[in-house]
Amino acid sequence: MAQAVQMLAAAALAVGSLQGWITETAIFGAVFVIGGARAFESAAMQALLAAVVPRDKLPLAVASNATANQTAVIAGPALGGLIYVAGPAVVYIVCATLFALAVVLMSLIYLDHAPVQREPTTLKTIFAGIAFIRSQPVMLGAISLDMVAVFLGGATALLPIYARDILHTGPWGLGLLRSATAVGALAMALWLSRYPLRGGIGRLMFRCVAIFGVATIVFGLSHVFVLSVVALFIMGAADMVSVVIRLSLVQLATPDGMRGRVGAVNSMFIGASNQLGEFESGLTAAWFGPVAAVVIGGIGTILVVAVWMRLFPQLARFDRLSSANAAVASER
Repeated sequence: MAQAVQMLAAAALAVGSLQGWITETAIFGAVFVIGGARAFESAAMQALLAAVVPRDKLPLAVASNATANQTAVIAGPALGGLIYVAGPAVVYIVCATLFALAVVLMSLIYLDHAPVQREPTTLKTIFAGIAFIRSQPVMLGAISLDMVAVFLGGATALLPIYARDILHTGPWGLGLLRSATAVGALAMALWLSRYPLRGGIGRLMFRCVAIFGVATIVFGLSHVFVLSVVALFIMGAADMVSVVIRLSLVQLATPDGMRGRVGAVNSMFIGASNQLGEFESGLTAAWFGPVAAVVIGGIGTILVVAVWMRLFPQLARFDRLSSANAAVASER
């Protein structure tokens, strides 16, 4: 249903573009509708993944899913620009067609499961996902660590400034800078889909977030284009390890009846931190300059790692994703 709503929004933009009545207000309205639909889609997709994949294969499935997403992030804008040569209406038509294909493919998925008894809607059930996450130190630590790191590490929002004023490169260079993080994430996702994570998961997550912070500082201080691209690549790769651990942990450690609500909370926190992180980067850049803004974010990320290791020792001691159920059971 969520994908069907997005299909209709894209189709409306196509019709408006073809007939000439499309306006800024119409575009903002369509984006608002798509954003609302994606909120439902994201939570449902997270719950769906665990329902169609065996639990022992879930970390690999999460990495494969991340690979597909990062491939789309890299290829989508390039294909969109290519298709735009034929006109904006063609871009919207292609989007609507792909959403229609997604609807058809999704309708072919059959889930053989026992019906879930629906609870009456109350304030308790509305906030059940938040309450569950708060009761699980390992999960709360992983989600909050990733969220704060993303909030402080919003250097990509300042890439146009770096490309023009610091690295002195043109649109081509800006394109490489923008894609470097996604390429790093894609490379790591491909690796993790072939070689799953083994032991020492908690400490690995802390190390990768710290590496993300160090790479952010290197990017902030760099005046060499190649070094900046490498730093962004490492940022993307380190962040992908954190993402796979967090998503796998949420999937494995959440009961079936709570998975949709917990997934919705997880998506809300991470999605909000992405947008607020870009706002934070812009604000600190206005106050202290772009270099100081990025370096402050990197230092803040490293400090958060140190603080979180003390606040969430359970996460630091967490060893294997396969033990997620046992870890949650022991915390109840």
